[in-house]
Amino acid sequence: MSRISFVFRWIMLCVLALSIPALLVMNGLQSRKYTDLERQISELEKKQADLIEQNKKLITDISLLSNTDRIESLAKDNLNMRPAETDEIVRVEMKDKSK
Repeated sequence: MSRISFVFRWIMLCVLALSIPALLVMNGLQSRKYTDLERQISELEKKQADLIEQNKKLITDISLLSNTDRIESLAKDNLNMRPAETDEIVRVEMKDKSK
């Protein structure tokens, strides 16, 4: 019984001794994975901030370009357009065929 107990203790000691470096290697791998994920998050946050700024700029551009005073000025000055007179307006009605 003593011999079996000695072998069992020796095996357990070897397993314990080998598990410490294995756990350290696993900890290193997890740390590297965490660092990579942190870097990816940082890049995505920067990209998100850039897209938000670009979106703000586009919204401002749309607001400026759709200004009615600007459109009216372009129509008059560049296209020689004028507001339609009442007698020039023609209304067209289309009946829904599904009814």
